[in-house]
Amino acid sequence: MARLGFGAFLAPHHPIGENPLLQFRRDIRFVQHLDELGFDEFWCGEHHSSGWEMIASPEMFLAAAAEHTKRIKLATGVISLPYHHPFNVAQRMVQLDWMSGGRAIFGSGPGALPSDAYTLNIDPMTQRDRQDEAIGVIRRLMRGERVTHKSDWFTLQDAALQLLPLQEDMPFATASQISPSGMTLAGKYGIGIISLGSMSNEGLTALPTQWAFAESSARKHGTAVDRRNWRVLLNWHIAETREKAIEEARHGLMRWHNKYIVATLQRPGAVAFESPDEAVEKTALAPGSASVIGTPDDLVKMIKSVHEKSGGFGTVVGFVHDWANPENTFRSWDLVARYVMPEINGYVTKLRESERHLQVNRAVFERAGQAIMAKIMENKDAAEALKVTSAPRVTAAAAQVPKEIGNKQEAAE
Repeated sequence: MARLGFGAFLAPHHPIGENPLLQFRRDIRFVQHLDELGFDEFWCGEHHSSGWEMIASPEMFLAAAAEHTKRIKLATGVISLPYHHPFNVAQRMVQLDWMSGGRAIFGSGPGALPSDAYTLNIDPMTQRDRQDEAIGVIRRLMRGERVTHKSDWFTLQDAALQLLPLQEDMPFATASQISPSGMTLAGKYGIGIISLGSMSNEGLTALPTQWAFAESSARKHGTAVDRRNWRVLLNWHIAETREKAIEEARHGLMRWHNKYIVATLQRPGAVAFESPDEAVEKTALAPGSASVIGTPDDLVKMIKSVHEKSGGFGTVVGFVHDWANPENTFRSWDLVARYVMPEINGYVTKLRESERHLQVNRAVFERAGQAIMAKIMENKDAAEALKVTSAPRVTAAAAQVPKEIGNKQEAAE
């Protein structure tokens, strides 16, 4: 399987009660931690209600994160385009690209929370069309065009950006849930996708058919889409043993599901768990689950399975949550970098091959060592230096090192 990128998605989903100042600062440290661990992308979203999701401006958060990181890509996940004038969005993304040294990814969506749309008096039925319209205008602006555009919700008069992105072609991506609208929009503009619906069992099951919508739309509009620009979102908490991971995450998982998914979002069909054990059993241990609470090996198995069933994607993105305490959460991501990323991408394959080669040919290398030592001992000064009174006698057969050592290894394998 082709090498995958690894990323993280911070909504954030922080339980209410902790000092927001400390949460913001810890989130910045978390991005820095991911950068040091070698993760490829970091995404954060935009929300204006619910209490749990405090980031109202992903551009502001990412600009702060840029000052504490060096290489990780910084993505808006996502800017809800119907909430903003497209010209202002384009300008903020250009500024973020320059302030981050060309590391910005522009992710957009129609808006996830009905309460946000209600607050801004936006008809939910118009949100997807407005996202579509805004993307078209923003792409033209970022290409350096001067745009005049009149809409029922914004107007541009002979407008042009006075500064273009640092990147020659800033990556665009659109959010996709279970419906085909996000995939269709990605195909229309030939841009990337981040599949958010894959965190549910239903969304995970739908992945194999999702890409067809993007390809069909791309053919219709004369564009092209690339699976390498497809990000798939998954849930996980990792520890050294499955038992330890469960113990660390079980209470936080139940709190997150019952208080946020059920009580706050009131998602259709969501039922509160009666115990932490039930939360783990139905969320992470059931067959076909969209979450992993376990070991690095468990996550490797899941990623490979989802990659195969979906037909392939470019980046796996982990959802950042507070199921465990901050220390164990940071350690979970550390274990992903130490063991899951190298296993998925084959970073240790040749190291294992080298180890096996040495083990299989141990006798050959020992004979070579003996021959070298025998040669050294022929020199009296060297022998005296090694405090050896006389050099051992080595037969010609023992001193001869075979030139071919691969045959023995092949036979052993």
